[in-house]
Amino acid sequence: MVPNRLFFTKGVGKHKERLTSFELALRDAGIAAQNLVRVSSIFPPNCKLIPRKEGVKYLNAGEVVFAVIAENATREAHRLVASSIGVAIPTDKETYGYLSEHHSFGESEDQAGDYAEELAAEMLATTLDVEFDAEKSWDEKKEIYRISNKIVRTANVTQSAVGDKNGRWTTTIAAAIMLFDDPA
Repeated sequence: MVPNRLFFTKGVGKHKERLTSFELALRDAGIAAQNLVRVSSIFPPNCKLIPRKEGVKYLNAGEVVFAVIAENATREAHRLVASSIGVAIPTDKETYGYLSEHHSFGESEDQAGDYAEELAAEMLATTLDVEFDAEKSWDEKKEIYRISNKIVRTANVTQSAVGDKNGRWTTTIAAAIMLFDDPA
C-alpha cells in the first residue's frame, strides 16, 4: 500500500465555532468530503507530484484518504497564523523523500514556507549523507543540496491568514494528499 501520486492543497476558514472554521478550511482546500487519516511525513519512492486540480478529481465522498496535514487556528483579532507543508524529493526515484509540517504564529507565508521546505530538505539530507552546516542560511543550504546532486526538488504549500477582526476562529490548513492506483 504505497501511494503513487500526491498533491498539495491549502485552505482557510473563519467562523464563530472552531470546528466549523476547520471544516470551512477543509472545504476551501477541496478535501472536506473525505475521511482524512493523518500520517507521518515520508514522500513515497516512485511517487508522482500532481497538481491539485488533477488530484481532487480522484477523491470520492466518504473515502478514507491518507494525508500529511499542518493546521493552525486563532481567535485573536489580527494575529497572523500559518500552516505549511514542505517537501524534499531525492534525485533517485527509488528512494523516499520527506514531507514536513509547520504551524506558526507571526510568520509570513514566505517565512513559514521556507522553514517547512528547509525542514524537509534537512531530514532528507541527513538520510543521504549530504553534509551541511545547520547554521547556514536556507539559500546557502539549497546550493549545497543542488551541488550534491542527491536532492532534485524542494517545494512547499503554505496558507496564512490574519485573525478575524471580530474574534471569530480563523483556521489555516496545508496538506499533502496521498493517492493510490494510477487512473490510466
